[in-house]
Amino acid sequence: MAGRRMLIVLDDVRDADQATPLLPGSPTCTVVVTSRHQLAGMTAANGTRPVALDTLDDAEAHRLLLHRLGADRLAAEPEAVAYLLDCCAGLPLALAVLAARAVLSPQLPLAALATELRDTTGRLDAWDTGDLRTNLRAVFTASYRGLSARASEVFGLLGLAPGPDIGLGAVAALAGLPPARVRGPLRELEGMSLIRQHTPDRWRMHDLVRLYAAEQVREDRSESARQEALRRLVDFHLHTAYAAERLLAPHRAPIKLDAPAPGWWQGPPADHAAAWSWFAEEHACLLATRDLAAKQEWHEAVWRLAWSLDTFHFRRGTIQDQFDGWMAGLEAARRLGDPEAQALAHRILGHACARLGRHGLAMEHFQQALTLTRSTGDLAAQAQIHQGLAMSWAQREDFRQALEHTTQALHRYRALDDHVRTADALNDMGWYASRLGLHAEGLAHCEAALALFRRHRHRDGEANTLDSLGYIAHHTGRYDQALSHYSEALRLLQEIGNAFDEANTLEHLGDVHAAIGDRQQARNAWRRALRLYQAQNRAEDADRVRRRSPAV
Repeated sequence: MAGRRMLIVLDDVRDADQATPLLPGSPTCTVVVTSRHQLAGMTAANGTRPVALDTLDDAEAHRLLLHRLGADRLAAEPEAVAYLLDCCAGLPLALAVLAARAVLSPQLPLAALATELRDTTGRLDAWDTGDLRTNLRAVFTASYRGLSARASEVFGLLGLAPGPDIGLGAVAALAGLPPARVRGPLRELEGMSLIRQHTPDRWRMHDLVRLYAAEQVREDRSESARQEALRRLVDFHLHTAYAAERLLAPHRAPIKLDAPAPGWWQGPPADHAAAWSWFAEEHACLLATRDLAAKQEWHEAVWRLAWSLDTFHFRRGTIQDQFDGWMAGLEAARRLGDPEAQALAHRILGHACARLGRHGLAMEHFQQALTLTRSTGDLAAQAQIHQGLAMSWAQREDFRQALEHTTQALHRYRALDDHVRTADALNDMGWYASRLGLHAEGLAHCEAALALFRRHRHRDGEANTLDSLGYIAHHTGRYDQALSHYSEALRLLQEIGNAFDEANTLEHLGDVHAAIGDRQQARNAWRRALRLYQAQNRAEDADRVRRRSPAV
């Protein structure tokens, strides 16, 4: 090669030792090396420039099939094409193999290929061409056989994990090891291109690689060992979610949880901000874990996960997720025969239904919860249910009924000497009284509530009471005070990430600006409220804001 201008391609290189003797010494040559491995040694020793290749995006994958099969064949079966693309998930070899099978069998409908792929347990068989170079399972096996024993074990366990990705703590739980001891195997798997670290300490595995990993773990580990690994994973998510929930809502009455197994759980998030970030990162995995627990009939984990996600779902405004979680939680509580858990599920479902605008269903859930708590004599739960019934009546504009139920809640909280819940009921009473035009009475209740909330450092309650005081000030002509209350409420709500109540307060703030003739500021506030209502799928609230100002 000396002195010649050459492009040399070394395809499917196993390691640096295999490629290095083939590198020419002449600077007139360029070498392209492809490998399933990262070849870090070549980068260090030879100064090569690594280029990481990701999977094809949707448009690129579609173009590949279009080039192989032609526009007419793709246009004839769009649903089958979409399913094939989804199954391949952008993996070029997978797309090429399916395209080759379709070309070689022009009489075979693409729907037949799609049907073959629907059974995930045997899906990899669809890519068995009889040629090792283009057999997906053989390609994955070539990488798998080069793994150390610990990395092989971790790889197989990753095939069991639900969710789109996985964090370091969850990997440690699956393996039953401290996080520090799984970092090495994860680096090894990443070096073999079997997983990808897409953000710090979070890894993704291609869907087809995951199927292969699941095959390996079924062959290598017993059913009981697989169940133990999944149980550890569920426990990791449950205990961390519970601890994070306690940081977000420390005044909420706790539920009972068994202690986590020692060794792999690293404890709760550090603070409120860390708890919120953990929920945001793990949300999709938490929902998948809940579904896994339901499938495994681990009923206590199902309803406890629903409880642990409550504050996050409410503050973020994802009420449908809250509803779905508690529907699963209610079924789990019924199967356990646990009346307290059933009452809890009915009560929170009542709140979720009311926020989703399903008022009739909300009333049904609240009434069922009340019946259950009367049989158990749980005064605190009864009080919370009366507050829920009050909210449901208020949404129907029947504030007298709402005030009546809230009064019953207040009596119970005072009997229990529960200061935070007393403050909550006082704020509700102030709000309903003010909606009936009883502003002096409402002001007294809300000022008492605000003092209690501030004494106990309950920021959610403080913000909601400031919103109520803003409404009273607005409707008694004290506009500057109303603006001050609403601005302070917004600051608190944004600090704790309560987007659900933030939307309400922004709408009320816009109302005050409109009342004093500042239409531009009113539109700005309503526009922000509308964006949050739309993001939270609150159609009735969004329509109400649009009616106030079509310009938003």
